[in-house]
Amino acid sequence: MLIGVPKETAAGEKRVATVPEVVEKLIKLGFRVQVQSGAGDAANFGDETYRAAGAAIVDSAASLWASSDIVFKVRGPTAEEVGLLREGGTLIGFIWPAQNPELMTQLAAKKATVLAIDSLPRQLSRAQKMDALTSMAGISGYRAVIEAANAFGRFFNGQVTAAGKIPPAKVFIAGAGVAGLAAIGTAANLGAIVRANDTRAEVADQVVSLGGEFVKVDYEEEGSGGGGYAKVMSEGFQQAQREMYAKQARESDIIITTALIPGKPAPKLITAEMVRSMKPGSVIVDMAAEQGGNCELTEPNQAVVKHGVTIIGYTDLVSRLAKQSSTLYATNLFRVAEELCKTKDGVINVNMDDDAIRGLTVIKEGSVTWPPPPPKIPAAAPQAKPAAALAAASKGHGHGSSEPMSAKSLAIVFGVGALAFLLVGMYAPASFLSHFTVFVLACFVGYMVIWNVTPSLHTPLMSVTNAISSIIAIGALIQVAPPLTGATTDRPTLWILGMAVLALALTAINMFGGFAVTRRMLAMFRKH
Repeated sequence: MLIGVPKETAAGEKRVATVPEVVEKLIKLGFRVQVQSGAGDAANFGDETYRAAGAAIVDSAASLWASSDIVFKVRGPTAEEVGLLREGGTLIGFIWPAQNPELMTQLAAKKATVLAIDSLPRQLSRAQKMDALTSMAGISGYRAVIEAANAFGRFFNGQVTAAGKIPPAKVFIAGAGVAGLAAIGTAANLGAIVRANDTRAEVADQVVSLGGEFVKVDYEEEGSGGGGYAKVMSEGFQQAQREMYAKQARESDIIITTALIPGKPAPKLITAEMVRSMKPGSVIVDMAAEQGGNCELTEPNQAVVKHGVTIIGYTDLVSRLAKQSSTLYATNLFRVAEELCKTKDGVINVNMDDDAIRGLTVIKEGSVTWPPPPPKIPAAAPQAKPAAALAAASKGHGHGSSEPMSAKSLAIVFGVGALAFLLVGMYAPASFLSHFTVFVLACFVGYMVIWNVTPSLHTPLMSVTNAISSIIAIGALIQVAPPLTGATTDRPTLWILGMAVLALALTAINMFGGFAVTRRMLAMFRKH
């Protein structure tokens, strides 16, 4: 089958639906690929790079649409492009069926099969490789911080210079979804003090792990919605949230808003009064501008200054990193093609029994199949037995229980141990007895020391290996410490000395190398 990639016609859209690197992979799946001339120019992918990857270059959009079995698109097609689509053809791209009923009717009339990448059931773990919404959201969150930095009049990080002290910028991010988390990580890496809020309490740990501070609304209500989005909150929660946002607006230099609710206008989080309370020179980046904006004063596709605050309402943040976003989007579409063509013969099979494909498919051969039924989520694994039951089951084995031993069991263990010591003391040689006593005491002391080390400083595995290394080191020192007996050419003595020195060297490498590796691992999670 022939895949066609037309040039995007939406104003300001610089992305392209596939890139040369992915063209090669599509050809290996058995497809043929054609690209409209100039489709990748805005993303720095020239026609010659597509030709080198094996794609054909077509000059006319009409010719490409008419001859392609499958069309890869970024934005939904215009009415004119729908007219060019071949009867019974397949279209894959962003469609937004809930917001574009007229487009759905036009596509159904062409008896097309349409896969809307925005309708992917994101709760399926196997669908993550096809999740273009997540890919694009991560890019837009990063770009929002770059736009804010461009409009902001100071450094993000604090500095102490000969000319004076520069305080760090304070950034507040409303919404900690994929875009919000990307913005948090970017702003924190630039050195800003980052605070964030989200109606979903479970994202608090993610905010902290990226270097931000989670600001909680003083109102208890769960805010998780379906598909990774938030839900509409109660009026009581919204009032408490507004109070918290008003406080953050007075304190923050930069506010980035990302709040969206599927199928509804963007919630108004930042009021005109909050904007007036912000310091002159502050910046607001409204990432929800395309759906009406989270700020009352946002103007879509514009950067305006109101009450001394720059309000950025760009709706093409992803397109402003066209090369990166095109590459990720092309990879997402390639993963969809893999699922559609598992036989690798260049022929797709839209399997409606596959939950991921069923969710993507909004029109099948002219029949509207959207909205899809809820995906069949695999049943949760059986819960483990209660701890008490496990403890009871393991009592007879003498191990595996997390419960402390009973008095009777403890008495039996000490009794057996005392009997073993008695037998050793009665029949073992005196020299063995002294060594055995030291060995037992070493085991006891080592156990008490090693197993009480803070886990963040020492993993249990390293604790054991270092304990073994310590025993080897002590044995080697005993061999090295006594003066050599006999002549200096005594081969056994020199051999033992050499082995002891080698053992010491290798043990030191193991011990100090282990601590160095642990230090580097901990440094990965520490904010500098």
